[in-house]
Amino acid sequence: MPQHLAAPVRVSLASRASTLTEYMDDPNCDPRALRRSYAGFRVVNPVVSGWRHTYRRLIRPLLSASEPRTLLDIGSGGGDVPRSLARWATRDGLLLDVTAIDPNPRAYEYATSQPAMPGVRFRLAYSAELVAEGARFHFVTSNHILHHLSEQELRGVIADTETLCTVLAAHSDIARSRFAYTGFSLATLPFFAGSYIRHDGLASIRRSYTVPELRAALPARWRVIPQSPSRLLATWSPDVADR
Repeated sequence: MPQHLAAPVRVSLASRASTLTEYMDDPNCDPRALRRSYAGFRVVNPVVSGWRHTYRRLIRPLLSASEPRTLLDIGSGGGDVPRSLARWATRDGLLLDVTAIDPNPRAYEYATSQPAMPGVRFRLAYSAELVAEGARFHFVTSNHILHHLSEQELRGVIADTETLCTVLAAHSDIARSRFAYTGFSLATLPFFAGSYIRHDGLASIRRSYTVPELRAALPARWRVIPQSPSRLLATWSPDVADR
């Protein structure tokens, strides 16, 4: 069973709780609670993940109304973020084909059980599999997966990203802070009953990096940008890396 979370607000956030596990990562977790959690992310992610801003500032200026662009979303979970990216591009009259991958069969099953969206496809796969296939994408993104990875897994995903991406990579995650922990604890207390969102969200915050920690963990050619509130964005571009 996942390690017990200490009482809200009183836990130490001085260092990453990298050994803390989340209920959703347990293959024997309650499937009903898991589905409620994936469904709940459609509400949580627009509030906490900041993808609308990232799309407008970094991705939209590089899209075209006449030439299709491709985007790979790694660790797509229930699929709400890649669906949002595709929907925003369509509303802006821009062409974006999205491939969303996750190695978890339960995530894939949930994502593909939702209504199909033009321009979005889901695959049960690791990023390394796409590297082996020789795949390439203009954009590579992920939402809240970096803190889940071991040091070796993080190096692998970053290396895969650099191989797969031709224009811009953007990995978004939580920035560990007292504000994030306290705010999420209080904001979710009356909601998401019967799901893992509150427990796993608090565990995720404790597992997450601070901006200096992630900068130290990533190659120097990557940029880690602090975002508000309590988020960070790791970006890379081959044009910048080659300078």
